[in-house]
Amino acid sequence: MELGLVGLGKMGGNMRERIRRAGHTVIGYDRNPDVADVHSLEELVGKLKGPRVVWVMVPAGAATQSTIDELAELLSPGDIVVDGGNSRWTDDEKHAVELGIKGIGFVDCGVSGGVWGLENGYALMYGGDTDHVAKVQPVFDALKPEGDFGSVHAGKVGAGHFAKMVHNGIEYAMMQAYAEGWELLEKVDSVTDVREVFRSWQEGTVIRSWLLDLAVNALDDDEHLDKLRGFAADSGEGRWTVEAAIDNAVPLPAITASLFARFASRQDDSPQMKMIAALRNQFGGHAVENKK
Repeated sequence: MELGLVGLGKMGGNMRERIRRAGHTVIGYDRNPDVADVHSLEELVGKLKGPRVVWVMVPAGAATQSTIDELAELLSPGDIVVDGGNSRWTDDEKHAVELGIKGIGFVDCGVSGGVWGLENGYALMYGGDTDHVAKVQPVFDALKPEGDFGSVHAGKVGAGHFAKMVHNGIEYAMMQAYAEGWELLEKVDSVTDVREVFRSWQEGTVIRSWLLDLAVNALDDDEHLDKLRGFAADSGEGRWTVEAAIDNAVPLPAITASLFARFASRQDDSPQMKMIAALRNQFGGHAVENKK
């Protein structure tokens, strides 16, 4: 099938390549002309045969809103817009209504996989009407990991991004637990090789995981994380997860504490946040702040 892809950054560019490897045609647009196939959204839409599918992979908020607003004026009834960024689920509901007035379908899709997705595949959580999802299914199948799992039609519009938000909240808590354990091991005199302790956990333990593997990678690069400043940003999903928990009276003490720990990292050079920063860099290519 043909796909228009808007946003060719670290994830979008790799997604374009993976979809093409599966035999589909992808026409990509980005503000950076060095990576773009076309030079405007209008040109992108013009090169696609109807009914069109356009996947938006730009930062949440104003950038996504302006892109969808422009597409609403360019696309035709029966076309589909997919928001694969990290938008808030409440924005999805708004976008679906705005596009639906013009007869344009909308699917929201949470995407996980970071810089490793090109080779390993992307975990996908999508929401929307069944017929809209069906039109995008070949692309979902191209992006997902091999095997029976790795993608899910999570429910109505907004369900995909809500599921991805909860996924990221769990990710916050898991990273915080590894970071706290790492700091405690580093603190005591009796443990003389913390990196190898972490490595030993990769086989046979109940806490083995891909995050643990990435922690070992980070420690192989910088055994005591001396090169990093103990600062970790939050990209929004953790906050939204806690807010949703409050709205629904669901207790989330571990996820909430991990979010607050990131806030604390902005006040001091936290050893735990060195590990959080290292893990975020390993799986997602997120920026780190090196020591001066």
